[in-house]
This record gives sequence, structure tokens and C-alpha cells, in this order.
Amino acid sequence: MIGQKTINSYFSPINKKRLSENDEETKNISIQEPEEILTPVKRRKVEENGTPISPPLSPEQLQRMEKNKRAALEKLASRGVPEGFGNGWKEELQPEFNKSYFTKLMAFVAEERKRHTVYPPAHQVFTWTQMCDIWDVKVVILGQDPYHGPSQAHGLCFSVQRPVPPPPSLENMYKELESDIEGFKHPGHGDLTGWAKQGVLLLNAVLTVRAHQANSHKDRGWEQFTDAVIQWLNNNQEGLVFMLWGAYAQKKGSCIERKRHHVLQAVHPSPLSAHRGFFGCKHFSKTNDFLKKLGKKPINWRAL
Repeated sequence: MIGQKTINSYFSPINKKRLSENDEETKNISIQEPEEILTPVKRRKVEENGTPISPPLSPEQLQRMEKNKRAALEKLASRGVPEGFGNGWKEELQPEFNKSYFTKLMAFVAEERKRHTVYPPAHQVFTWTQMCDIWDVKVVILGQDPYHGPSQAHGLCFSVQRPVPPPPSLENMYKELESDIEGFKHPGHGDLTGWAKQGVLLLNAVLTVRAHQANSHKDRGWEQFTDAVIQWLNNNQEGLVFMLWGAYAQKKGSCIERKRHHVLQAVHPSPLSAHRGFFGCKHFSKTNDFLKKLGKKPINWRAL
């Protein structure tokens, strides 16, 4: 209609110059992104010029980390290792501890101790590993079963704790020593620790026994374990002297390589057989003669 206003006439016209200025201002506004928050993990990953932002560890920290690592590895390796086992022996015989027969053997002995008196005490079963390092063994004397009387067995075959008097077999060993080794005199006790510390391994085939019941722990796994000990010495040492007294010890030592080691055999020193070849065998002096030929220090059999 003539004279009627349009809707656009109610609005002010846009100033093109102002519009262009606003656009220019908008272009000049920079959009800033929020600053990233670095967590401790991210901060360690961030690097500047190839150098970590985190400060380097101090020598004390590195030493502590290494110590903790060694402790963790030792703890892992010690799983299954029985009480009182010497460190040097433990390192070399570690594979045996993880075998099923040994786990069953330890469970059997533990159950026996709950129900009965067992010799020797738990902390003395492996006395033979505490006297010298496995690499320092020079002579091996094999026994069969621990003494089954009170306060006798303490982890060394043929040996008894003081003040227990020497058993008959040991008495016969002393008699042979008196005739074989110049200056040897009966020590008045039966503790053979003095020999063990010089590298004489006094090893029974079975290492525990129920009180007053000989061979009560036979065929439970000890034989397999002590076979492994003998086999390790046979394979890894040279020039050892093995004293095998009696049929049982000789059978157990049948695996010993005679070209690598020196084997001495005789009847058992028991009163039942000593007169049939143990007396006069001179094994103690022969052992020292062999050690001297190899340049090794002989055993002082008098040091008891």
C-alpha cells in the first residue's frame, strides 16, 4: 500500500565499514588451547633435547635399587630351600629343590616331626653343607643312616655330638687311625667336625630317621637327593678321594668316574665286619698320599 512502511524500515542500516572492522578484529583473536596437565608418568616421558626432565637418580638411590633387586632374586631362589642349607651348596643344588620328589620328601619329614621324634633336629640335617664350601670338598666318606638315639646324629655321618661316647663303628675307625696315622690318639669324643671343616664330606645316604627306628626314612627320597650330591661332585670336581666302606656305600658310589677321582673300598668298620678287611686298610694315610700327589693340602686326621 502507498505510504505504508515496510518491516525493514524499522531497523537501522548496517554500517559496512563497522562490519569490516569487526571481522578484522575477529581474525586477530587467537584461540588458546588449554595447557596440558603433566602427570608424574607423562612428565617422565617428556624430553627436552634428549634429556629427561626428571632429575637423575643419586648413587645412593641406584645402590638401594640394586640391593632390593638382589634381595628379591635371592628370595625367589630360596623358595623350597630347607632350613640350614649352606649357601655355596644351595646355589649348585638349587634345581633339586624344585623337583616333585624333594617337595614330597620335605612334606613327609615335616609330618613325621609332628607325630614322632626325628633325628637329627631340623637345623642340623644339613650340617655337612655348613662346614665347608662345595668347591672345597677333598674327601668323601659315605654312610647309610643317621644314628637314631638321643643327642647322637647331627648331620655328619659316623659323627656324634659331645658328650655322647663314640659308637662302635667310630671306635673302630679310631683304632685304624691309631695304627695308620703317626701321632693319632683317641680324642675322647665322637665329634668329627674337625674333619668336616677341612673338606671331608661326611654324607649319609638317608639324612633323617625316626627315633629308635633304624631305616625308618628309607626310600622316601633322601637317596635320590644324596645321589644328586654325589653326581654333582663327580661331574664338577676332579681328584676327590671317595672312601666306600661296605656294600651299601660301594653300590651308591658305583657312578663315580675312577679316571677323575680316587676310590678306596673296604668292608664297613662295624664290629661285625671290621676284622675282615677294615683294620689294616690304611685308607687315611692313602688319602693323604693321593692328595699330596695332586698338590692338595692333606687332611690333619688328628685335628678333632
